[in-house]
Amino acid sequence: QVQLVESGGGLVQAGGSLRLSCAASGDTFSRYAMGWFRQAPGKEREFVSHITWSGAGTHYIDSVKGRFTISRDNAKNTVDLQMNSLKPEDTAVYYCAARRDMSSSYYYHGSVYNYWGQGTQVTVSS
Repeated sequence: QVQLVESGGGLVQAGGSLRLSCAASGDTFSRYAMGWFRQAPGKEREFVSHITWSGAGTHYIDSVKGRFTISRDNAKNTVDLQMNSLKPEDTAVYYCAARRDMSSSYYYHGSVYNYWGQGTQVTVSS
């Protein structure tokens, strides 16, 4: 079992940057593919980014490509999301999630992830 704790959220002006971090504990972190999702008020949760267990493969939703970068450090049991050129529409609670089967199939679907963090709020003002 894996416990996930996100940090790094906050309030930032449009065009600014934030770096989210997700710390994992409880199991061998390198066995898990990791994802970031977000949920804005009144909207469904949506996929943001995914990284394979090794870090060799990454995926992004189109709206964040070129602005967000996902990375992981298996020695430190962390996965980060660097967010640049933030826009008001990026405002949401951001969640990290862990996928036990190490697969990359359906990486954009929340149901394939086994463990979730509690979320961290990101607010981008215009």
